[in-house]
Amino acid sequence: MDAQPYEDWRHAGFGLYLHWPFCQSKCPYCDFNSHVATRIDQSRWLQAFESEIDRVGALTQGRILNSVFFGGGTPSLMEAATVQGILDRVRATWTLANDIEITLEANPGSVEAARFDAYAKAGVNRVSLGIQSLDAEDLRRLGRIHSVDEAAKAIAIAQSTFDRVSIDLIYARQNQTLAAWRDELNRALDFGTSHLSLYQLTIEDGTVFGQMHAKNLLRGLPEEDLSADMFELTQEITRAAGLPAYEVSNHARPGDESRHNLIYWRMGDYAGIGPGAHGRLTLGLTRFATEAERQPTPWLNRTITHPGSAETTDRLSAEDRASEYLMFALRLKEGASLSRFAALSGASLSDLALAEMKGLGFLTQDADRISTTETGVMMLNGILRALLANRQSAS
Repeated sequence: MDAQPYEDWRHAGFGLYLHWPFCQSKCPYCDFNSHVATRIDQSRWLQAFESEIDRVGALTQGRILNSVFFGGGTPSLMEAATVQGILDRVRATWTLANDIEITLEANPGSVEAARFDAYAKAGVNRVSLGIQSLDAEDLRRLGRIHSVDEAAKAIAIAQSTFDRVSIDLIYARQNQTLAAWRDELNRALDFGTSHLSLYQLTIEDGTVFGQMHAKNLLRGLPEEDLSADMFELTQEITRAAGLPAYEVSNHARPGDESRHNLIYWRMGDYAGIGPGAHGRLTLGLTRFATEAERQPTPWLNRTITHPGSAETTDRLSAEDRASEYLMFALRLKEGASLSRFAALSGASLSDLALAEMKGLGFLTQDADRISTTETGVMMLNGILRALLANRQSAS
């Protein structure tokens, strides 16, 4: 029996993700679906995005759209006319929430004041800047093509143009000390942005760093204890600065959390459009996972000639939905609702497993809601295994 109520996605709302797959260069740590291209027919790409917006819009008629997110790749390489055309079609397709959040990711090296002004006029009201480091040598190691000065200028341009600005930084980098990270994070906070995404460097298979690590050529990575110390320091400094963590790697002033990402983490519905884009859509009584063709040229050609043919769709079971909900909700400071999990799953979490996780100091519980502690956040995979291994029948 399908345990999920049809309206469950309304807990978090409905968003649209648009993937622009092109970058000026490929960073050695990056495992995102990004590609370097010298020539891009932006009018043809606009045609493909418009076609997919029309198709998804027909499936989701009557919904209010809460967020739009241009991700990548490097969406700030898009011509302003392309962004304008996409958002014009979005406005013609859905009713927009009064407080809709429209985010565009940008790299400092591709920031131009005139282009940013045109993005704002098109409707973009939030920018996420991939700063990654405020150290010149580490920018070089990370394969970034901007300088520290360019990063500061990009932040200033963004802050003078958009209502909300977020910056990304990577820590636990090669040869980085705890004192150096403290100094760098404080300098980042001095910019005064309302949102920070702070990620520990992870070595992913299929990346240049992954290949180097396999050959023992990636020297100076921090030991596990130092990485944990950096994580704890990050929580302390951001909390003291008024930007506490609301998710494992994301920090914001209250009210400036990423509304789009909260749709993911609270398990709302979102349409994914563009090469490699993922989506989650509830249609009728069924929730589907969607995934688009990863390679840009095949996606573009198939989308224009046969809309929808470059996307695969899979039905999610009740167990899939419940597990996904718990995995994302426990990343959030607000935690997970036990009753919502049971409604999605058709089974409740084990009281014994919950008691064990609380006894170890990994979870706290307040009535219907469970949350990870700061220690528990670092043990999240183990917590999920323990909680999902034993479920008890819902009464």
